[in-house]
Amino acid sequence: MKSKKAIARVGLDSTLASLLVWATVADAQTPAEGRAKTAILDPIVVTASRTPQSITQLLADVTVIERDAIARAGVDSLAELLQRQPGIEIIQNGGPGATSGVFLRGANSNQTLVLIDGVRVSSASVGATALEAIPLEQIERIEILRGPASSLYGSDAIGGVIQIFTRHGSDATRLTAGVGYGTYNTRSVDGGVSGRSGPITFNVHAGLQDSNGFNAIVNPANFSYDPDRDGYRSESVTASGGLEMATGHDVSATYFRNRLNNQYDGGDAFDDRTITTLESGSIALRDRLSSVWMSHLIAAIGTDESVSKTGFGDFPFRTRQRQYAWQNDITVDPGLLTLALERREERVATDSAFAVTGRNTDSVTAVYAWRQDPQAMQANLRYDDSSQHGGKTTGAIAYGYRITPEWRITVSAGTAFKAPSFNDLYFPGFSNPALKPETSRNVELGAHWASTREFGGRSIGIEAHAVAWRNQVHELIVFGCDANFNCLPNNVDNATLTGVTFSGDVRFSTASTLSGSLDLQSPENDANGNLLPRRARRHGVIAWSQQAGPVRLGLELIASSLRYDDAENSRRLPGYASVNVTAEWPFAANWTAYVRADNVFDRDYQVAADYSTGGARFFVGVRGRL
Repeated sequence: MKSKKAIARVGLDSTLASLLVWATVADAQTPAEGRAKTAILDPIVVTASRTPQSITQLLADVTVIERDAIARAGVDSLAELLQRQPGIEIIQNGGPGATSGVFLRGANSNQTLVLIDGVRVSSASVGATALEAIPLEQIERIEILRGPASSLYGSDAIGGVIQIFTRHGSDATRLTAGVGYGTYNTRSVDGGVSGRSGPITFNVHAGLQDSNGFNAIVNPANFSYDPDRDGYRSESVTASGGLEMATGHDVSATYFRNRLNNQYDGGDAFDDRTITTLESGSIALRDRLSSVWMSHLIAAIGTDESVSKTGFGDFPFRTRQRQYAWQNDITVDPGLLTLALERREERVATDSAFAVTGRNTDSVTAVYAWRQDPQAMQANLRYDDSSQHGGKTTGAIAYGYRITPEWRITVSAGTAFKAPSFNDLYFPGFSNPALKPETSRNVELGAHWASTREFGGRSIGIEAHAVAWRNQVHELIVFGCDANFNCLPNNVDNATLTGVTFSGDVRFSTASTLSGSLDLQSPENDANGNLLPRRARRHGVIAWSQQAGPVRLGLELIASSLRYDDAENSRRLPGYASVNVTAEWPFAANWTAYVRADNVFDRDYQVAADYSTGGARFFVGVRGRL
């Protein structure tokens, strides 16, 4: 397995929005006891516009994953959970603790912006976020925004945005706990307390995961082959709190930290490992200045610190990002105008002699969202002024029309960019300070249908979506060597990402649900028509959930077509299909025992050449609350 260096709230923009609408979000997604679940689900989303919106009214392509769905998914890692969502493929160099990334609509793994409670925690040296260091037990909710979003959040959002919300306070004080054990001597335990006392909400949650793992690299011909087990240990904590000072005036804060100690294969002479620590914190103040004006002030910090321990010594890299924003939401009938000023200060520290170790970005954003049924519109405009690469303007416009109460169509166009990483620009001997940002232009068209029908005396809720897109990416940064072995990155490639995603679900009753998605895509290099590395033309998932007495059963199939591990398309990664099974049994009030089996037919497949996916795995556990 390779070091993280080998791969690469809402930009603080929605930190406050995410915190302050939390209760609304939770209420929208948690059915009351005994309520029928066949109605069309209508959660509240903040990532698509930086302000709360109903998902059924969005013009963007968004998926929401709630805590119950995360717990029932039966997966060990965030990457594996995201792999089950529309438009997403993953790269994982071994087991759950290994270096991981996502390809969102075919974009590179470093072209998707990842936020924790609105805070950036990516490595500025590598230019990507360590997904493997974000444990599932700390996540309450995930919003996935597909499509370019630099006009909302700035750099990195060419493929889209993945916003992760950690656990937050609840109306009633409660204790939560979980414990589990599985294959490869995998152990997990987590617990916390959350609640409300008058105007104060609070939450503290801690978790520990530990596993002996399995051998990551299975090809003895690989230079890094080491026939040992590559385990990991993850220690995490989240905390949050809020104070309602008066009606319309609130202050809130969040904190997240995880330390991941992950072994990887770097040759059989040493016990190579990477220790990654992700940390984020924010404080936000909300003030309703008038009946039509809401003001948000946010200050946040995100850090990524990694140390690769090898037989040649330790190689530390540390990124710190300070983020500040003032966002104003102003009602301008018949719509909502959002204006935001932001500043981001990036700093890197390493033993390598970087010529530049910091850059600042000042930004201004305007969003106008308007709705008068059956029509809706949203327009975004943003300017980012970087001390390193100068100014960049991005924009987006979207329009929707509700044809009938059940049918609506959406169309949108937008631009995005990604700034070069510090490694690309300044790593001694292997960098290019003249690099330009990668840019993209995207258009997409969507059709959406949602209905509740009566069939055989039962109410059935149905949703179906089809979204087609074309994203042209220019100035791709590619690392290469000339005839004299002078190696450095250059802006040399262009790519066109086209595709269509079909997704939907059918809720036959409170006891039975069928869902799935299918992606048909062509993420290609414009110069030669080759598929971009590790991306398939077809991939999808189908899942069935069934209540059988007190036991809920789940069955899932994940499938992908042929991929290539290299840009030349010379090294094939065959297609695969994997079946997973879950079962859970509520054996006492608020307590559930569960078991899951991943890859039950023990299929041998790879998402990265030479790296094992571990074969069949089993896990049993108990979770609950008081």
